[in-house]
Amino acid sequence: MNELPTRRNQMSTRAAPIEVPIEGMTCASCVKRVEKAVAAVPGVAESVVNFATETLTVKPRDGFSAEKLLTAIHAAGYEAKAETVELEIEDMTCASCVGRVEKALKAVPAVEGAAVNLATGQATVSVLGGKTQVPALLDAVRKAGYGAKLVADTDKGDAAQAARAREIGTLTRDFVVAFILTLPLFVMEMGSHLYPPLHHTLMEIFPGNLLNYIQFALATAVLLGPGLRFYLKGFPALLRGGPDMNSLVAIGTSAAYGYSLVTTFAPELLPYEARNIYYEAATVIVTLILLGRLLEARAKGRTGEAIRKLAGLQTKTARVERDGVTVDVATEAVIVGDVVVIRPGERIPVDGTVIDGGSYIDESMISGEPVPVEKSAGATVIGGTINTSGSFRFRAEKVGADTMLSQIIRMVGEAQGSKLPIQMLVDRVTGWFVPVVMAIAALTFAVWLFLGPEPAYTYGLVAAVAVLIIACPCAMGLATPTSIMVGTGRAAELGVLFRKGEALQKLREADVVVMDKTGTITKGRPELTDLVVANGFAEDEVLMLAASLEARSEHPLAEAIVKAAEARKLAPAAVEKADAVPGFGITGVVAGREVAAGADRLMAKLGLSVELFSDTARRLAAEGKTPLYVAIDGVLAGAIAVADPLKETSPAAVSALKAMGLKVVMVTGDNRGTAEAIAHAAGIDDVIAEVLPEGKVNVIRDLKAKGLTVAFVGDGINDAPALASADTGLAIGTGTDVAIESADVVLVGGDLGSVVHAIELSRMVMRNIQQNLFWAFGYNVLLIPVAAGLLYPAFGLLLSPMIGAGAMGLSSVFVVTNALRLKRAQVTRLS
Repeated sequence: MNELPTRRNQMSTRAAPIEVPIEGMTCASCVKRVEKAVAAVPGVAESVVNFATETLTVKPRDGFSAEKLLTAIHAAGYEAKAETVELEIEDMTCASCVGRVEKALKAVPAVEGAAVNLATGQATVSVLGGKTQVPALLDAVRKAGYGAKLVADTDKGDAAQAARAREIGTLTRDFVVAFILTLPLFVMEMGSHLYPPLHHTLMEIFPGNLLNYIQFALATAVLLGPGLRFYLKGFPALLRGGPDMNSLVAIGTSAAYGYSLVTTFAPELLPYEARNIYYEAATVIVTLILLGRLLEARAKGRTGEAIRKLAGLQTKTARVERDGVTVDVATEAVIVGDVVVIRPGERIPVDGTVIDGGSYIDESMISGEPVPVEKSAGATVIGGTINTSGSFRFRAEKVGADTMLSQIIRMVGEAQGSKLPIQMLVDRVTGWFVPVVMAIAALTFAVWLFLGPEPAYTYGLVAAVAVLIIACPCAMGLATPTSIMVGTGRAAELGVLFRKGEALQKLREADVVVMDKTGTITKGRPELTDLVVANGFAEDEVLMLAASLEARSEHPLAEAIVKAAEARKLAPAAVEKADAVPGFGITGVVAGREVAAGADRLMAKLGLSVELFSDTARRLAAEGKTPLYVAIDGVLAGAIAVADPLKETSPAAVSALKAMGLKVVMVTGDNRGTAEAIAHAAGIDDVIAEVLPEGKVNVIRDLKAKGLTVAFVGDGINDAPALASADTGLAIGTGTDVAIESADVVLVGGDLGSVVHAIELSRMVMRNIQQNLFWAFGYNVLLIPVAAGLLYPAFGLLLSPMIGAGAMGLSSVFVVTNALRLKRAQVTRLS
């Protein structure tokens, strides 16, 4: 966490108490240990632990740190967590606003950390006491010069959309008013320069100083009407010692307007050659900046479409069976255990398991895969997906915030609101950018005043105002968050969920992709892959008899044989007798025939030779498959191979990763022979087999010790340590909750193709951010000297403040528009 600002050291000893939930207390001695640990934390005036409610109440004083408090509690053997609160921040206009709001929030004693996103206009605050601290947070933001309100969990999307609509409406109105009032000013002043006879005509129509008075009236209406926002925000920020973009506009337009006032009402104070008016410059600046903000607001409104689309997948009602009657209820009213009825064309309301019936479900909006998935009894269905033609009933298992769709929306939102390491550098630069620009503008005016040609006042004013206007840091503040928002939204559409925004940057830097085998490269469940029969026997006959017998076995391989028979729709025969022989197989009588199924040692025990299938057995073993044999009525009838097969896209995904310049390594606890066979089939050259879960962590540590950046892909509980220890952990979404919670990226689709997409999107987003930053910083580095008059001595060129205002607005629009290109980002399609 960033170091707490010095303002915290000036905190009043009358700060409100903070209540923190404590986990892990079991007795009165726990209470004493927590109180002792907390009392030793600097800045804690008083602390009381309530064992009944399992809460700690702390009264902070000068020097209090929420981070130190949490560390002390953790060191004592207990857990306390800060809660996340989201605020909608009003009136932020540039990157320097972000820094000031963050600083104000972090100065609140209970705050552990705060991140403000200019693109979304929201602040994510990690605060002790959660929503009880909201009044203090809102007050801190208000004192910093901005408005704020709490974003309720139920209306995050609606609130953001409504706020954006209000902003666009207000900006549209103000721009139209400013344009109408500025147009005659612009025509009168600039038209006179371009077409001198127009000036003489105007002077005849408006004799004396009347023309200046008319321009004064129009300019005043623009600056105190649509342009008033810049002064109400800019000057207070300047007085607080934290000038922002509004301050630059306020000073620049005030200088042009003030100079024009002197020319209009006290011309004798200026040399004759310096008696110029710049009313049109001030009003055109305001009008163009309002236009830039309007275009920017409209473009920014499109960056959040991904979350709105996801939220739109949530159904409003569900048909459930209660007390023997089917009724329609609100989706929020569905509880775990409810039986939900789904008809053709309906959207699934919550997550659950099919009880009866069947259909094909379009899961493309969740997984990114376009082909509908078949669902029958026992299959899992996901809320938000669309039923196609069939009807079925399912039992609700995850509802409300626990559904996959709700978790996806939450994860995407968290990723969009996070800050990348590269953004930290941008924040530091923009922190001093505005004061430096103001100093450059002042220096520019002084240089022109003392060294410039006559009228030096005029040249100095134009150059200084141009510097102030052209150097707005809006584009810098938008460069990173807009790309993150659009990029993570596009990733979600493709079934790639970045749980942490930092993973976007770290994954781009990966050198090695380490993969678990079972459930990651392979399907994670045994399947019958080969069936070879001896002369005189039919495949269906051998499989039916073997499956009927294996149905009495609890061995995992037996289940694969049974499922293969079910897939061929072979009806099981009656089993009259079944005897399992541990380590060998199973024997019995099926439909009056003696059947034995098991390893080669079972056949040897029965006195049967398996030489007939020796070549087949060697081939199967080389492919990493387990050969089993079936004997019927004392005769060797066939060989069956059972294996955990590759996922269909694994070879193509591995090939794509290699083509991207990445090294691919497979790590597994399986035996070396099987591991190498699977690796060979998938196209993986580096295999590390027969390792325990901690061995996977050691492999990652060894690779990192060589200076390599490691991404790990896994799906099981035993993969959680490796997912957490890798630079970037990618969890297969069909895996365990533990693995998913340990990961930085969740792959909803469940195959390695999503790994390819995640890395491709990471590279695309970071490239987009670099383009934005290059434009934002390069634009300022290049144009500030030009605005100051660098080209005037050689070429006689001086940049107009009006052109500066237009260029400044376009720079922000460029950044947002460039980020929006990520919405159409194309990834590799794996066959």
